[in-house]
Amino acid sequence: MARIDIAEKQAAREAEAWGVARAGDSLPIPALPARRRGATLAAYARAVGRVRESLAGQRIDAAFAEERAHGHFFLFVPVFLGIGAALWFAAATDPPIYALLLLACVTFWPAWRLRYREDWVALAAGAAFLVPVGMLLAAMESARLDTVILDTPVTTQISGRVLSRESDERGAIRYRIALEATRDPVLKRPPGVVTLLARSRHEPIAIGAGITGRARLGPPSGPALAGLNDFAFDAYFAGTGAVGYFYSAPKAVAAGEAKLEGRVRQEIARWRNNLTEHIRGRIGGDAGAIAAALVTAEQRAIGADTVEALRQAGLAHVLAISGLNMVLAAGTFLVGARMLMALIPGFSERYAAKKIAAVGALIMVTLYILVSGGALSAVRSWIMICVMLVAVLFGRSAISLRNVALSAILILLVTPSAVTNPGFQMSYAATLGLVAGYAAWRERPMRRESRGGPLQLFGGSLGRFFGGLMLSSLIGGFSTLIYSIGHFHRIPAYGLAGNLLAMPVISTIVMPFGLIAVLLMPFGLDAIPFAIMGKGIEWMIALSTWVASWKGEIVTGQIPQSAFLLIGLGGGLACILRTRLRHAGTLLVALGIVIACWPDARRAPEVLVSEDGRLVAIRRGETVATNRARPPDFIYAQWRRALRLGDLVKPEMRKSEGLTVEDAAAPAEGTEKQRKPRRKADRQKAKDAMASALAEAGKGTGFICETKAFCAAVSPSGWRIVTLEDLAFLGTACDAADLVVVPQALRLEACRSGARLMTARHLRRTGALEIQPGAEKAPSTLSEAEITPAVETLDRPWSRHRTYDWRSGTFEAETALNDSGE
Repeated sequence: MARIDIAEKQAAREAEAWGVARAGDSLPIPALPARRRGATLAAYARAVGRVRESLAGQRIDAAFAEERAHGHFFLFVPVFLGIGAALWFAAATDPPIYALLLLACVTFWPAWRLRYREDWVALAAGAAFLVPVGMLLAAMESARLDTVILDTPVTTQISGRVLSRESDERGAIRYRIALEATRDPVLKRPPGVVTLLARSRHEPIAIGAGITGRARLGPPSGPALAGLNDFAFDAYFAGTGAVGYFYSAPKAVAAGEAKLEGRVRQEIARWRNNLTEHIRGRIGGDAGAIAAALVTAEQRAIGADTVEALRQAGLAHVLAISGLNMVLAAGTFLVGARMLMALIPGFSERYAAKKIAAVGALIMVTLYILVSGGALSAVRSWIMICVMLVAVLFGRSAISLRNVALSAILILLVTPSAVTNPGFQMSYAATLGLVAGYAAWRERPMRRESRGGPLQLFGGSLGRFFGGLMLSSLIGGFSTLIYSIGHFHRIPAYGLAGNLLAMPVISTIVMPFGLIAVLLMPFGLDAIPFAIMGKGIEWMIALSTWVASWKGEIVTGQIPQSAFLLIGLGGGLACILRTRLRHAGTLLVALGIVIACWPDARRAPEVLVSEDGRLVAIRRGETVATNRARPPDFIYAQWRRALRLGDLVKPEMRKSEGLTVEDAAAPAEGTEKQRKPRRKADRQKAKDAMASALAEAGKGTGFICETKAFCAAVSPSGWRIVTLEDLAFLGTACDAADLVVVPQALRLEACRSGARLMTARHLRRTGALEIQPGAEKAPSTLSEAEITPAVETLDRPWSRHRTYDWRSGTFEAETALNDSGE
């Protein structure tokens, strides 16, 4: 045994020598004497294994130390805060605040004591503290806003004060109104802020003035399908409690005095509106609307065809006030200011022209963010630009990942709900990718090459310009690809070509002359710069229309949430880390791609029902049939992209006579008003018409509809489905169908015949529905079907309004989906 121990030690020394000298190579077995070979071969293998494990651990420790030395642990602070906020928003119920506070207090001391360690333990301790802090920040934001969302649609007379307004290309005006009073009826639980559309021609009501009119109010819609964007969530954190429209032109009335903060906001909104109208007056058409959007972010006036062309050409990001706009504006101001100061003899020698230009650019971008509406991408870009300009003032590096992390921390501290916003995610993904790519390019090994010739200067500068443009477009496109797929379920196939064609025009003509025009506006000298800007935008529209004509949009459909999270997290790690640890991010991305491409075991939904019950779709092979000839694009476009729906089959319309009759019963004695006769169905004619429609639909066609009465269809699983427009046919539908969808709110819970009844009251609690067969063999009834509601929980602030009963003034307890569809 002693000889084996001595041999093992010797083998370990030899293996360690080989391992230290050639850490990346495999360790060969050295030649041993014949008398020792058999006795020590196993010992040698164990020693080699231990040395390799030791070397791997040393390499990992060295990598963590290098990341710490470069300050990359700081970059994980916004990551952990964002994860905490995301976990809070994804929870089914509000996590207990006291438990989160206790967890944060318990984990603070280990995180503080281990903050200087150079291994994964420090990172884990930081995560254990920052994740609950992120959850607490999310809880604080939700409690601070406490937005009242309207519980059910209602028609009422509203009075309030105009906070802002936007006009579209058809002249309709969308008002954002601080609601002050309602009457006829008076709302028991009125929202604080509403957004109403006025289509009637009228003189625009000034911002800050009072407004009144008869309006239809409704709560913001929920997700179109499970897993899609929840617009009620967005409205809650935007402070919007209801949306709707005026029945006629609203009128201006006297308004009460607003508070100081409100007056400041109104004045900024007035500047923004005046600037928008001035720009659209200087530049007409879609070019003027886009020019205004580039300055004030008001996009409603842009034509739908132009917006779709820009989206398919990969240029939709130009319309958002983001890093591109901020960088181009600040860069143009910096270069222009330094050039002007250089023209003054002796000025640059006496004063720090670069720092003076940086101060001017700082003031300029601050004014820019004030008139741009304060979108998340704009705020993120403004914070980053401010950090970069302050770094210039102090002679520090302007472009770094630390600046990106600092801006993310500031945003998450104030508005942690931004972490769920697609714009926030795409903005930071693109910025991370570009900054990391810039750092990798800057630190690449330099090679000296001699390329003489008369075209060296021209070719080098032009090549660097287009090469940088192509590289930036590639990095930005790949960085945001997973977010385009995860949120919008489509990607522009020719986005790179669109950016390469249009970005030179935007960078050299549109943004520089737009900035010059805005600076010259107070002096009335903005006509020529705006004209040049408008011509550049017209070229951009023409190029985007040309690229969009190639029909290169790729509809991807929904991908598993786990794949989205893995790819997003892995891409972030690959950008943040610089040592071999970044390959962990590569592995996560690869795993996410495998999950995304793996065949989905869940059966595709066969029937889709919208949240308001007015749209029902049935999938049949490669086609989809709907009960409306022109389904609402807002809902159907989301269905089409998320589920990759095929060709649309329109309903067959019929008009049978005598299906309904009026109840001619005399009004009650002593009533002053004549009672409106109640309409009811002719039972036999209605039964025959519905049976005929179901029989015809069962042959594999789409919906068969009786005008202003009902629509009938049969799904591939044999489910008989009837959607009602006239409640007079409710009894007939319950007797003939398996599923009855009613877009009105009824107190009736179920059909006496046993058919499943879904009314607006049921759908209010569940949101949109997906119905798919629950067994391998399609059932003949709905009893075995799986129903997936879009609203997963009613116990969160942005969905709790769905349980409010205006009659009793209380919130009902959340109930599970029962047999009646509720």
